[in-house]
Amino acid sequence: QVQLEESGGGSVQSGDSLTLSCEVSQFTYRSYCLGWFRQAPGKDREGVATITSDDDTTTADSVKARFTISQDEDDAEKTVYLYLRMTRLKPEDTAMYFCAAHRSLEYCSDLDEDAFTHWGQGTQVTVSP
Repeated sequence: QVQLEESGGGSVQSGDSLTLSCEVSQFTYRSYCLGWFRQAPGKDREGVATITSDDDTTTADSVKARFTISQDEDDAEKTVYLYLRMTRLKPEDTAMYFCAAHRSLEYCSDLDEDAFTHWGQGTQVTVSP
């Protein structure tokens, strides 16, 4: 059973950097899409960035200049480690951040949460002015 677990969230100051991690275990698909989404209080969940098994990435325009998605695969452990490097953080980046996965390349560049079948529990990022 695929499992996702995020880590790395916290409380930081505006302008700081933070790297989120997500361990995607029991994930043995050759073609897949992994993504980061976030949900701020009172707002809908939005796509932040996605990455395919071919390392093709898509990043939301609102964070493209500041956020970078990446991954490392450990085939022996059937695990993919997903990262989101966030720099020059702003108070508007405050949100719960979720990692997600689905075993297809389809819709990966759409940043559409409906395409994803597996989700983590989320990690909170709070940015103070």
